[in-house]
Amino acid sequence: MAHAATNRRSRKDERLEARLTPKQKNLIARAAALRGSSVTEFVVASAQQAASETIKNFELLTLHDSARVAFVKALLNPPAPNAAARSAARRYKKEMAR
Repeated sequence: MAHAATNRRSRKDERLEARLTPKQKNLIARAAALRGSSVTEFVVASAQQAASETIKNFELLTLHDSARVAFVKALLNPPAPNAAARSAARRYKKEMAR
């Protein structure tokens, strides 16, 4: 019974279409053959991997060297709020109290 439920949840109902040049199609078909998969399996797996990496790159903050040091220092020793920050905090509190 659990197997039937799993199959219903992972049913592939959506389609994705793309127009390719013959050169692109041949390249993709060759790569799929080298992996031992169909063109469809290759394209779906490749697109899914690219989508996951793109999302990760946009959602993950990566800091290097001096930027990382400045970020950690700001977290550990935040500057006192200036007039604009205090005003924004008052507006926020007033708006959230409604």
